[in-house]
Amino acid sequence: MNIIERPIISEKLSALTEKLNRYGFVVKKNANKIQIKQAIESLYEVEVAAVNTMNYGGKAKSRSTKSGYIPGRTQAFKKAIVTLAEGQSIDFYSNI
Repeated sequence: MNIIERPIISEKLSALTEKLNRYGFVVKKNANKIQIKQAIESLYEVEVAAVNTMNYGGKAKSRSTKSGYIPGRTQAFKKAIVTLAEGQSIDFYSNI
């Protein structure tokens, strides 16, 4: 079972990476911190110092069309911020 769904690449997390050596990932909702740490260490071959997790609920969204009002909701997800040990790094762009 793959716990890591995708990395998060944004300006805010890029700043965290440069300053504090932290990386963001979208993970499975039922994954705990120990499983996330093991998955990152085995996938990227780095040493993880700490894992912080956040659960995001989906936001209510709506749109108006010719046929009327369509209510909807964005998807809920779990985000993990992983702090790597000193001197470690992850290169997301190496496979491109």
